[in-house]
Amino acid sequence: MLMAFIALYLLASIGIGLYAATRVSNTADYAVAGRSLPLAVVVATTFATWFGSETVLGISSRFVSGNLGAVVEDPFGASMCLILVGLFFARKLYQRNLITLGDYYRQRFGRTIEVICSVVILLSYLGWVAAQITALGLVFHLLMPEHVSMVGGMMIGTGIVLVYTLFGGMWSVALTDFVQMIVIAAGLLAIAWFAATLAGGAGKVVDYAVREGKFHFFPEGGSREWIFFFAAAITMMLGSIPQQDVFQRVMSAKDAQTAVRGPVIGGSLYFLFALVPMFIVTASVLVMGDQATALLKDDPQQVLPTLVMTRMPVLLQVAFFGALLSAIMSTASATLLAPSTTFVENILRNMRPGMNDAQTLKAMRLTVLVFTALVLAYAISMQGTSIYELVSGAYQVPLVGAFTPLVFGLYWKRATTQGALASVVLGLGTWLFFMGSPELAAAFPQQLAGLLGALVGMVGGSLAPQWVANHTGHVHHFEGSTQGGGQVA
Repeated sequence: MLMAFIALYLLASIGIGLYAATRVSNTADYAVAGRSLPLAVVVATTFATWFGSETVLGISSRFVSGNLGAVVEDPFGASMCLILVGLFFARKLYQRNLITLGDYYRQRFGRTIEVICSVVILLSYLGWVAAQITALGLVFHLLMPEHVSMVGGMMIGTGIVLVYTLFGGMWSVALTDFVQMIVIAAGLLAIAWFAATLAGGAGKVVDYAVREGKFHFFPEGGSREWIFFFAAAITMMLGSIPQQDVFQRVMSAKDAQTAVRGPVIGGSLYFLFALVPMFIVTASVLVMGDQATALLKDDPQQVLPTLVMTRMPVLLQVAFFGALLSAIMSTASATLLAPSTTFVENILRNMRPGMNDAQTLKAMRLTVLVFTALVLAYAISMQGTSIYELVSGAYQVPLVGAFTPLVFGLYWKRATTQGALASVVLGLGTWLFFMGSPELAAAFPQQLAGLLGALVGMVGGSLAPQWVANHTGHVHHFEGSTQGGGQVA
C-alpha cells in the first residue's frame, strides 16, 4: 500500500512536470519561465529549492547529535541567504533582464570574469546535487531494502527527476515545486504531531532538548571557536548568494517587486519549517530509546526514517516519504537545471557565438542529460559522505570565488575588471593553499581565509594601476549605472 501511494505520487509529479513542458517554446521559457511567475509560485520555488535532503535528514541528524550551534550553516545561514538575496540583490539583478548570473559578470567585468565565475559556480553544484541523489538512493533503499540497493535507488530517483527537468526546464521546476511545498508542509506537520503524541506531548520533547543542551547555539571557548563558528555561518549565508538556482527563481518573477518579496518570504518559511524535522528527530530519541542511541552511533540520518517505518501508521508513512521525496526532487530538479543553463549561456556560447535560440535550447537539454550522468557517477563514488557535509562543502567554492565580484560589482562603482580577476585568483588560491595545509586549516577556517583573500584582491586590484582591460577595451573603468555600460576614466 505504501509503495502504491508513492508510485502514484511520483507519476503525478512527472505528469505535472511534463504538462509544464508544453509552455516551453524558447530559452527564456526554459531557463527563467518567461519571467512570468506570480508571488505564490516564487515563494514556493525558493522555499522548495532549499528544503532538500539535508533539511529533513542532514540537519535533523546534526542537531540531535549536537545542538543548534551544529546547524548554524543550515538552516540559519541558508535561510538568511534567501532573505539577503531579496533585500540587497533581487531588484538590482532583475532590472538587468539576465538569463544567468554569468551574464551579469560579463556585463560588469567582461568575458574572462564571466567564464571563470561560471566555472566556479558549476563546480559548486557537484556536492549539492550529489547530496540529493544520495538521499534519493537512501529513500528507495529504505522503501524496498530487499529489492533496491543504494546505487539502484540513486539511479531510479535520478531518472524520475531527469524526465520532467529535461523537457520542462524552469516551468516544470516551478510548478512541481508549488505542489511539493504543500506536500512537505502538510506531511511534516502531521508527522510532528504524531511523534509528539508518541513521546508524551510536545512539552516533554522540548524539556528533553533543554536538559540535553540542544538549544545551545553560541560556541564555548576563545577566539578560535568563535572564528570557526562565524566561518560556518557565512558559508551558505554568503556562498549561496552567487548561485544560479537562487538567481533563476529571482529572474523568473513577473516583476521586480515579486522578485524581492519571493525570496524573503521563502527564506523565512524555510527557517520555520526546517525546525520541524529537528523536533521530530528529538521526539524519536525519546520514543525509540536504545534503538535510537545505536542509530546515532552508526548513522544518525536513519533515526527519523526508522521512527516513521517502525512506529507510525501507513498513512503517515505515505505522508513522510511523500514529503521527503518532494523535498529531494524539488531541490534536485533545480540543481540539475541551474548548472546546465550556466554552462550553455556562459561557456558554450562563448565557444560557439553563432548559436540561435533553437540551438541554444537544444544544447541546454543535452547539457542537463550529460550533467545528470556526471553527477550521478560522482554521487556513487562519494558514498559514505554525510549529506550535510556534501552540501556545506559545496558552497565554499562560490564563497571564495564568486561572491566578492558580485557584491562589489553591484555596490562599488570603482570595482574594475582587474580587481575582479585579482579577487577570484587570490580567493581561490588562498582557499586551496589552506586546504593543502592541514595545520593552517586547523588553526583558521579555509573558507574565511579565501574570502579575506578575495576582498584584498578586489580592493587592491581595483585601486592599483590598471593593466587588465575591461569589456570595452579600456584598462580602467567605473560603472555609473546598474543597467550596465559605464564611464571610462
